[in-house]
Amino acid sequence: MSLPPPDEAALHEAALAYLARFAATEATLTRALLRRIDRWARRSESPVAAAQTAAARAAARAVVARLVAAGAVDDRGFAEARATRLRRAGRSRRAVAAHLAARGVDAATRGTALPDDPEAELAAAVAFARRRRLGPFGTGQEPAGPRVLAAFARAGFAQEVARTALALAPEEAEAILARLRAG
Repeated sequence: MSLPPPDEAALHEAALAYLARFAATEATLTRALLRRIDRWARRSESPVAAAQTAAARAAARAVVARLVAAGAVDDRGFAEARATRLRRAGRSRRAVAAHLAARGVDAATRGTALPDDPEAELAAAVAFARRRRLGPFGTGQEPAGPRVLAAFARAGFAQEVARTALALAPEEAEAILARLRAG
C-alpha cells in the first residue's frame, strides 16, 4: 500500500503543530518539514516518489514562506528572545552567536540580537561563574588558575572578562546578577 504524498494542507498542519511545540526560525521549520517529506519518501512504495518528493519540497517551502509572511515565524524575534535567555543563563556572546547560527539565523540578524556590550558579557561571565561555583561563588579552594580560566575559555569568554568576573567580591557579583535578571 502506497502512502499519499504530503500536500500543502498537510504540511501546513504539520508546521502549525511544530510551531505550537517549539520556537522556530525559518530554517528550522523548513528542516522539520523536509525531514517529514524524507520520512514519507523512505516509506513510500510509489514508482513516482521522486517527482512527488520534489513537489512536496516545493510545497514545504511555500508553506514556510506563507507563515513567515503571516508573522508566525520571526527570525529576529526568535534571535532576540533566545539571545536574552542564553545570556541570562551565562552563555558568552560567541556561544550565543554559534547557537543562533546553528538555528539558521543569518549574520545580520545575529548582529542586531547580540550587540557588542562589555557589561552584558561580564554579567554572562558572572552567571557562568555562579553556575559553576567559581570565583565569588566558589568555596575558595579553587584559585583562578589555568583550569578555571580554561573553563571560561571553552565557554567562549575572553581571558580578561573571565579574570574580571573571578576577581569580583560576592556582593558585587550578586548585584551584577540582579541587574542581569532585571533586564
